[in-house]
Amino acid sequence: MSGLVDKETYDAVIIGTGQGGVPLSLALARAGRRTAVIERAQVGGTCVNVGCTPTKTMIASARAAALTRRAGELGLKPLAVEADLGRIKARKRRIVESFRAGSRRRLEQAENLTLLEGEAHFTGARTLRVDLAYGGSRVLKAGQFFINTGGRPAVPELPGLDSVPFLDSASIMELDTLPGRLLVLGGGYIGLEFGQMFRRFGSEVAVIHRGRQLLSREDEDVGAAVAEILTTEGMEVLLNARARQVESRGRDKLRLTCDLDGREKQVEGTHLLVAVGRTPNTDGLGLEHAGIETDKRGFILVNERLETNVPGVFALGDVKGGPAFTHISYDDFRVLAANLLSGSGGRRSISGRTVPYAVFIDPQLGRVGLSEKEARALDLDFKVAKMPMGYVARALETGESSGFMKALVDPKTERILGAAVLGLEGGEIMAMLQIAMMGGLPYTRLRDAVFAHPTLAEALNNLFAGID
Repeated sequence: MSGLVDKETYDAVIIGTGQGGVPLSLALARAGRRTAVIERAQVGGTCVNVGCTPTKTMIASARAAALTRRAGELGLKPLAVEADLGRIKARKRRIVESFRAGSRRRLEQAENLTLLEGEAHFTGARTLRVDLAYGGSRVLKAGQFFINTGGRPAVPELPGLDSVPFLDSASIMELDTLPGRLLVLGGGYIGLEFGQMFRRFGSEVAVIHRGRQLLSREDEDVGAAVAEILTTEGMEVLLNARARQVESRGRDKLRLTCDLDGREKQVEGTHLLVAVGRTPNTDGLGLEHAGIETDKRGFILVNERLETNVPGVFALGDVKGGPAFTHISYDDFRVLAANLLSGSGGRRSISGRTVPYAVFIDPQLGRVGLSEKEARALDLDFKVAKMPMGYVARALETGESSGFMKALVDPKTERILGAAVLGLEGGEIMAMLQIAMMGGLPYTRLRDAVFAHPTLAEALNNLFAGID
């Protein structure tokens, strides 16, 4: 197809096939609405293609390597372990392609739904031009538009970065050879997951973080414990380190110059991973032609019902800012579906919803509800239950007792306000605490509950027994 065609009219157009866009397009189509969904890259969005799915498959390989090296601690003859990036990538790609193909198949087979591959650009509040990947353009007109274009790794303004080959969270998973020494710029969730992964694959790793603690959003004790876990594995962690310049030092060598506690520090490596946050995929959408407002970083502004300032235009997922998690994107879909398709009259909102998450370092960090620093900022009255994983029988039996459990409770209602579980299967234990929070259970119900022995869950008995 070539040239420009006449306007095509749809009831709804979704831009992006991420974890909110796919189910939303299918739900609208099933409801009898003529729907088009546009994807410029690969069906499935960040999570399936360059986020959750591929990283967690590679983290599984890294964990297997770490456990194998520790075989001697469990009375087994240790074996030499060498990472084969080719085979690790092949396994990762098989799983990614399976997930992606499933999403594409559902879109292509759905009635009332058209999948278009190409770049979308607003030309007005009710019109969109799609520059098709295979040539030509189509102009779409619709009563409702849903923007689900997600985000991409942010690139900082760092002198020298434009002349040094660097990695981001997508390209690092395509390396053919193991870095000799990997420098990770950023001590957030993404940087630490990749840093530990490649340390376990056999690379030397240094993390350079501008904050006073790793995982700056978390409580100080969490950040300190994570730093201890990573340094025990042989990673170098530099805190209060503000990157000033990066330069090439010949083939396969680079140097990062930092301000470290007021003095100059130079760190050398073979590869640089830049993991300093995400930026929204809104540039190029032509939002100005539709009058859609964004914040100064480019994230689309929405209200608690995911409505933009333009009637009939909505945004969901990472592109609207806020918590950038797959499960939040999917819940955005549920909010829209409830308000637009169930006859609820727009009563469901994102206001006040619980935002659980897990960081897939090893051991995992599971988080839900308020942290201590957040509770203090709100001037809340609370008590803290805290227990090291070294007190958990199951963790000792498996030889994985790093970390701790911590929960905040309201002393009046005895309800759980929040929790952090840094430990073996921390994400799963966090989910148990989240369910208790959802049900409004007092912490005493968990303290006195009968859990199977020996499980990680029974540690909740002792955790809450420590509250006066």
